Amino acid sequence: MSVRAAITGLSGLALTAGEAAVLRATPPAGIILFRRNVESPAQLRALTSAIREELGEDAPILVDQEGGRVARLRPPEWPLFPPACVFEGGSEAAAAANAALLGAQCTATGLDVVCAPVLDLRLPGAHDVIGDRAFSADPAEVARLGQAWIEGLMAAGCIPVIKHIPGHGRATADSHLSLPRVEADAATLAADIAPFAAVCARDAGRHLWAMTAHITYAALDPDRPATLSPHLIRRTIRGEIGFDGVLVSDDLTMGALAGLSNSLAADSLAAGCDLVLHCNGVLEDTAALLRECPALGDAAARRMATARALVQASRPAAVAARAASPVALAPHALTDA
Repeated sequence: MSVRAAITGLSGLALTAGEAAVLRATPPAGIILFRRNVESPAQLRALTSAIREELGEDAPILVDQEGGRVARLRPPEWPLFPPACVFEGGSEAAAAANAALLGAQCTATGLDVVCAPVLDLRLPGAHDVIGDRAFSADPAEVARLGQAWIEGLMAAGCIPVIKHIPGHGRATADSHLSLPRVEADAATLAADIAPFAAVCARDAGRHLWAMTAHITYAALDPDRPATLSPHLIRRTIRGEIGFDGVLVSDDLTMGALAGLSNSLAADSLAAGCDLVLHCNGVLEDTAALLRECPALGDAAARRMATARALVQASRPAAVAARAASPVALAPHALTDA
């Protein structure tokens, strides 16, 4: 069977017989895991191994592991890493080292695509769904620390997923619940776009994945949110930002997209996403999504392979550089503070 252009969720701590059957019949490109799927290192290693027995050794397994309140691997089995805001004004070396340690926790259990860093701006008056997950309100600071975070994750062997392109920081609503609309003009939105463009200046971002924002930007496409907008993806994400890596939608089951389309996966892929996320882990929903989801395209498959190869190639050099210049983390980096 052809691989679908989707990343899907699972229901619990182990792969069920029903889930395994769906993965064999209509295989997604990969899997994303959540807190409901994580109990202990041994359990998680068994789950990721079972997934790859069905989907193949190169199947990406994603996790939202930013630190702070967005962390699926948590105490007491794993350390709690700090949120991104803690690093504002600090050294790039500390940010990179923190990300490398966080990434190592993921790769040790078979998780190889980490949905971080958040490159959104932390702006006053915006909804706190982003808040302390963002490094700063200053685009240059977000870009500086975001690039360090990317390098740290890559040093651990993880593919980073920058989010939420082209910028969630101005939203005054939570896209998990409803569709935000940002009325800022294009000149103002340039600040939101800047961190994404900065980190994509390296090799056009081919070493990265990026996650779309379920937000309507009046100045970029007044009628469709970024995830469903061919114009915005072509002109802004692929054009102005210059991103040529793997573009994945945010979760299609979020409230922001409710009622917008009866074929969200096909519409997202037609708009220019390489992959769609479907995260709720309900077997019937997942099976329905995969039955209707288009096959993974050749361009998307090439982008996925390129990102994996670039991360693998960069790892030895990054590890050697850290060994030559070790960095001590601040004590709070591995505590609940």
